[in-house]
Amino acid sequence: MRITDLDKRLDGDRIKVRATVRWEECSRPDDEIFIATEARFARDIEPNPHAFVVGALVPALHFGERRIHMEAPVCPRLRQGLQTVMDLFAHWSKGRMSPLILELDAQTQAAHPNRHARAGLFLSGGIDSLATLRCNRRRIPLTHPDAVRDLLIVHGFDIGGVIKSGAKYDVFDRAKAHMAAVAEDAGATLIPVHTNIRHLCDQRDLWLTYFFGAVLAAVGHAFTPRLHLVHIAASYPLAHLAPCGSHPLLDPLLGSTDLQIHHCGTELSRMDKLRTVADWPAAFHNLRVCLANVPDRLNCGRCEKCVRTMTGLAALGRLAETRAFVESDVTPDMFTPFKMTIRHREPFYREMLAPLKAAGRHDLAAMIEEKLSTERKGAGKK
Repeated sequence: MRITDLDKRLDGDRIKVRATVRWEECSRPDDEIFIATEARFARDIEPNPHAFVVGALVPALHFGERRIHMEAPVCPRLRQGLQTVMDLFAHWSKGRMSPLILELDAQTQAAHPNRHARAGLFLSGGIDSLATLRCNRRRIPLTHPDAVRDLLIVHGFDIGGVIKSGAKYDVFDRAKAHMAAVAEDAGATLIPVHTNIRHLCDQRDLWLTYFFGAVLAAVGHAFTPRLHLVHIAASYPLAHLAPCGSHPLLDPLLGSTDLQIHHCGTELSRMDKLRTVADWPAAFHNLRVCLANVPDRLNCGRCEKCVRTMTGLAALGRLAETRAFVESDVTPDMFTPFKMTIRHREPFYREMLAPLKAAGRHDLAAMIEEKLSTERKGAGKK
């Protein structure tokens, strides 16, 4: 793979930084990858080589590229981090992802030694990122450089990331509107970002297990004129870690001298996060956990993520209070369409059992216990 033609340009009402990906070992056409934001943030974004090498690494490994060649300076810290990332991926994939050669020029000094230091957080609207923002406000004084001042909401992940599903700009606009209310209450700046890096390979398992944290890091690197640190909210607590595209071993390795990447929130269980969000009205009424992106509501109320979140709120006795869901209750039949044991989610359900029983929701607790048992037995027979 060669990464070439890095530049920055005005594209309608957006400012875009872009590069060309030229494949060498597979018969794929050249790809243009980009990261874009509103023109009012033009001074805050640049065609940082770090953004493109970090964003392209996982697809290059997946498609068996022998090297990544880029004639642009890359921080030695990041280069070493990428070597370790590749070793980690080789371990996770049992050798299927073999490390490639990094042909990159060495950066001799920090690119932004005198920049205005700000910290950002990637805000999807889900429980993880909302709880992380709330904890940051509670724990870190606003005058501290690690206090979140910018919230990056990204089009090109669950919205617009899967090519066959389309761009769904209307869904993104709705998500922005709800997160604008959160940003205003938190006293932070909401920065809408668009990227197509996922389109290099939007295969779902690759995205979830290896790729999405790297795309978040790539976006962060593009904003190094503005940011010195980005926070990425943890998907799992330490007790239940598993290979994942965002991971406490992985995310910090994707940083550089210019940009630190902090994977945060591993000390919190899912129920801890739900309690944190439920006690913050701006987040509680605007949370967006659903990936279905239905046209008529913020959360569909039927998918696994919706039902799991609603069940946790029911265990807290708070579901009927939130405007984020149309539903005011959960019934056992709502668990029928999906599996609970996919992608390491069993611990999320198990931790709800005690609070459900304490709340008198023995019907839901019994359904969860039965379904987990059935799915485990079914897996054992394969």
